[in-house]
This record gives sequence, structure tokens and C-alpha cells, in this order.
Amino acid sequence: MDHETAPLHDRSVTSFASDNYSGIHPEVLAALAAANGGHQTAYGEDVYTAALKEEMGKLFGKDVEVFPVFNGTGANVVGLQSLLPRWGAVVCAATAHINMDENGAPERVGGMKLLAVPTPDGKLTPELIDKEAWGFGDEHRAQPLAVSITQTTELGTCYTPAEVRAICEHAHSLGMKVHMDGARLANAAAHLGVPVREFTSDAGVDVLSFGGTKNGIMFGEAVVALNPEAADGLIYLRKMNMQLSSKMRFISAQLLALLANDLWLDSAAHANAMAARLRAAVEGLPGVEITRDTQSNGVFAVLPEGVADRLRTSFKFYDWDAAAREVRWMCSFDTTEADVDAFAAALRAELAA
Repeated sequence: MDHETAPLHDRSVTSFASDNYSGIHPEVLAALAAANGGHQTAYGEDVYTAALKEEMGKLFGKDVEVFPVFNGTGANVVGLQSLLPRWGAVVCAATAHINMDENGAPERVGGMKLLAVPTPDGKLTPELIDKEAWGFGDEHRAQPLAVSITQTTELGTCYTPAEVRAICEHAHSLGMKVHMDGARLANAAAHLGVPVREFTSDAGVDVLSFGGTKNGIMFGEAVVALNPEAADGLIYLRKMNMQLSSKMRFISAQLLALLANDLWLDSAAHANAMAARLRAAVEGLPGVEITRDTQSNGVFAVLPEGVADRLRTSFKFYDWDAAAREVRWMCSFDTTEADVDAFAAALRAELAA
């Protein structure tokens, strides 16, 4: 007997709060169904995970090691641990997800010290790295042995290939390794319009967290060792950090679906385009001040007193800096032009009120 389950939510409701709010891309959902049925060896010894390693190798242009995990925080913790000894520290931007949004997991679970550097736009530079890359050999200081950069950043800005290359060359010259949090890596690739290897493996990044959840999959990311010689013990660290999936084929199948026919890139390009449309629709409205460059799928703005709270009765979105009345609007793979236009119209109405 067939049983049809009615949804508990209104599928017509969209938000601009986070790209995590979106559902699963239909092609990814189909890939999950196709991977179901029958038996496959557990814990990553399946044909989907083997195929994922091959596809990642094509994407990054080298023989990489790939370790699917459950989520982005797990990917960051596992990836960074593989680059560091027990006494190691990580230089990162003060706004980095590992510093602001992971509840201390890198330090508490990963056992590493974060050395956070304020930045004007979310991006590190060799000069900013040097503010914390010192004290080598000093037993009283956690040793700065890795740099973590986010592509795109939490402020929606994007590193160019030249900027990533300069960071990697500088870090490596100091004996440091480089990790990239690629939760929105696809959005960066879409914005830059260059092969992803140009600002990752070819630029010198050692370990990458490859994002999927923000780009249309149900769950899962991957730690990709672009330079396997720089990463140590990933096979053990993933299990130690409770990120080893027994039915890993279902994470790998989703990531494979993203990579097939450039779905990952097309989805991110669409999200970026919707953010650009949103910015164009609201920029210049009385009382609206756009505060950041729109190089990804997010728009940051300052609104007049009370407008954000009234607008949130119809559309969900977050404050970025409540004290400054700065808000963040995020677009997703499934954001439509009609969604953007309706939001902009609602904002105009609230401003007029």
C-alpha cells in the first residue's frame, strides 16, 4: 500500500536568511534515489566514493585524496588537524567561520589555537598574516603553522587566484601550510570565471574543505587533500572526529551529482546572479546603504531603524551587525527572479511606510 506524506511546511515560502534554508536540488535527490537499493561496502569502500576521488582529481588536476564527511565544521576541523602538530596554531580572519560560527570546535575538538586577524573585507593578505605569524620556536606561544582562508569569505568577497597564490607562497616560505574553507567554493568559481584549480591546487592550497550543503545537497562535504604530503592521518582523524559515515555512498553520490555536467557551477552562478539582481533592485532606495561588495550570493546592507524587523514578518533574514543595523540577504540555487522581485517590492513598501 502506498502512503503519501504531506509536507509540514509551506513549500511556496522562500527566505533570504541562508543558503542552508534551501531544499535539495532535484538532480541530487534523484542521485540519492539511484544510489539506494542493494548493498555496497560500508565506510567509504564503495563505488561511489571511488568515483568521487576520480572526479575530484579531474577537477583539481592532480592525484588528490578525498574524505567525505557529514558537515562543514567537521571538514574544517579534520582538515586543519591533518596539517598541524599538537602544538600548532592557525592564522585566520577574525570573521572566519572557524572563528565565529563553529562554537569553538576547532579549539575544543580539534585542539588547535586560532590566531584571528581583523580584516577590512574578510580576506587575509601576507601582511595581515604576519601580524600573527611570529614567535616560531618560542615554547611559550602556540606555533603558527597553518593559515586558513575562506573562499568566498563570510563577507561575500572573493580571493583572486593571484591573491591565493601570494598567501600560499608567503605561508610556505614561513614553513606554514594552507587550508581553504570552500563552503562556497562554487560561488567563487562562478564569480571568477576560471577553472577552480587556478585558485586552489595550482595556487598552492594544501587542504580544501569542499562544500556541498550550501549548494543543493542534503548533507555532506569533503576534505580534499590537494597536497597529500602536507596532510597527515586524515583516515584516522575523520573517525576520531565522528565524521566517518558508514553509508558513505550517499554523501559521495550527492557530490558526484553536483560535479556532473557542472551542476555545482551552474547552481552557484544562478545564486550569484540572484544576489546581483537583488542588489540592483534595492541599491539607491532611500535609506538603504549597501555595505559590501557583492561577489557571491550574499548582499549586505544597512537599513533604517525598524525596517528590518517589519520586513522579517514576511521574509526571514539575519542581522549581520545588529548594532550597526547591518543585515545579510542570501540567495540560493532555487531562488527565483520572482522571489527577488517580491522581496524588493516588500522592502520598498516598508521604506515608504
